[in-house]
Amino acid sequence: MKKRLTIFLGGIAALAIAWAGLSGGDLLARDRLVHTEASDYAPIVVFEEHGERCMNFNEIEGQGRQTCIRLDNPKQMVFEYTRMMMASLFVNPQPESVLIIGLGGGTLPMALHALLPETTIDTVELDPAVVRVAERFFGYQTGPRQRVFVEDGRAFVERAVKEGRGYDMVMLDAFDVDYIPAHLLTIEFLEEVRELLAPGGVVVANSFAQSSMYERESATYAAVFGEFFNLRAGLEGNRVIIATPGSLPDKAELEQNAGSLDKALQPYGIETQRLLDAFAVHHQAPGTVQPLRDPVRP
Repeated sequence: MKKRLTIFLGGIAALAIAWAGLSGGDLLARDRLVHTEASDYAPIVVFEEHGERCMNFNEIEGQGRQTCIRLDNPKQMVFEYTRMMMASLFVNPQPESVLIIGLGGGTLPMALHALLPETTIDTVELDPAVVRVAERFFGYQTGPRQRVFVEDGRAFVERAVKEGRGYDMVMLDAFDVDYIPAHLLTIEFLEEVRELLAPGGVVVANSFAQSSMYERESATYAAVFGEFFNLRAGLEGNRVIIATPGSLPDKAELEQNAGSLDKALQPYGIETQRLLDAFAVHHQAPGTVQPLRDPVRP
């Protein structure tokens, strides 16, 4: 995800001065590190390489970068999966309210806020350390229509349902150091998300194109929503699920919505035709794979 550049430069200069006395080997080993943020969950590491600033859990060489921005063009989306998630606007191009579970560096909420300034965007993030890093190093800022809630995503959804609230779009982009938290993958959770969707609402979820959970995740979404759009960024990359409580829009509607957004999406590196070509409808044969469920409580 992305961020603002101004407050970084002083910190980087200070680091350069502090490292000036290091040997060549030490400098090569440490010249990418910008900041490490303590957390009750996993330390958050901010580092720079190849003209990008990135966030990761635990260490620079850990599994998968959580967020990256281009230092010379922070608006342009680095990761294919964020561009694919923005394709949910082809299904609902003018959501008045959006819920995002998982902040990272704030790429998605910031892009949506810039594109849809009248839309209320609520982001839920479990770890307050992630919020601090997003604000300090990636330019995320809250405001009247850009709000953040520090709590568990499922707890937020359950409370919102009880309060009778609704969202036109729900984006699921929560990861820990290993995978999506298990309680955000089950039929019971997705049923709560479906109940939270306003008429014409859409849910979009980031997952992996190849994992031991792939078939069961698919079966779980199919059990709650029926057919869904399945977008994949190669067999080794991410896949994005886009689902609705009702029938999916046809190709003509997707193309019309994409065309209306094409110019606005270009600065983010989003090629609307490429995303349209990635849309594929997933059909799940009933009973072929067991969906994921909450553990049975005694």
